[in-house]
Amino acid sequence: MNKKNLTSKSKIIYWILRFKRVDINTSTHQQVSLYDNIQEATNYIRNRTDFQATFGIILGTGLGSLVDDMKIDAEIPYRDIPHFPISTVQSHQGKLVFGTLGGRSVVAMAGRFHYYEGYSMKQVTFPVRVMKALGIRHLLISNASGSTNAAIAAGDIVFVRDHINLQAENPLRGENDERLGPRFPDMLRTYNEKLNQSAMDIAAKEGIQAHVGVYVGLQGPNLETPAEYEYLHRIGGDIVGMSTVPEVLVARHAGLPVFVISVVSNQCYPIENIQETTIEDVLEVVQKASPKMVLIVKELIQSL
Repeated sequence: MNKKNLTSKSKIIYWILRFKRVDINTSTHQQVSLYDNIQEATNYIRNRTDFQATFGIILGTGLGSLVDDMKIDAEIPYRDIPHFPISTVQSHQGKLVFGTLGGRSVVAMAGRFHYYEGYSMKQVTFPVRVMKALGIRHLLISNASGSTNAAIAAGDIVFVRDHINLQAENPLRGENDERLGPRFPDMLRTYNEKLNQSAMDIAAKEGIQAHVGVYVGLQGPNLETPAEYEYLHRIGGDIVGMSTVPEVLVARHAGLPVFVISVVSNQCYPIENIQETTIEDVLEVVQKASPKMVLIVKELIQSL
């Protein structure tokens, strides 16, 4: 087509279609690269260990001690795995750990990634894709959170029954690759009610203060203002944190059953109870509560 003979309107249509074609081609290339990167990382790991894990576990801030309860078969630093980000957060060890916990085969992420570290959501959730490709059948996620429910105190355990996503980017954004999951994953039964009830039963038996609640995901890294805590409480949030939701979205997209356990590090509601909080304060509370989380996770996976 001779562009000189085009009318002004036709020229506009021509350039719209041209740019649209370029965008589609670029998006398709990115999706193919994601799939290929997953395969490359998976192949590398398989060359390092043939251990077959049934459970994937993501260990959040201050919760890496669960690894101490594992019978370890292999460890691979994130820096060695193709396309893996590097964890930059204090207390995150930065390695994949393969072994058994409570007699069940697991691969544990000793350290996770966050959007606030500067990674894209696709990078943040890349390890979930890799663990799925490695053959896990269940994903257990842990985190530290702040409480926006007056009945939930620091040191308590919360099993997530739903979430509110207030983060800036969605890891499923972009053209969908059907090899990884459906275009529009349904979120109705994202969190397994039976698993939460089993976890509550274990907590009651062990005398552990536990709740079932709604997790609100924010991007961080700053903690929230009093007005924001009030808002999160009013919209139905019980706890708030800076992780978890992206990994849950990708797990749901990939068809992985999800269980989320949170250790409450500080109480943020009612507003008059809020105190200034440092990462050292968070780690102190979480590390004291960590044995309760480990006990619950061990007993829960034994029941599956």
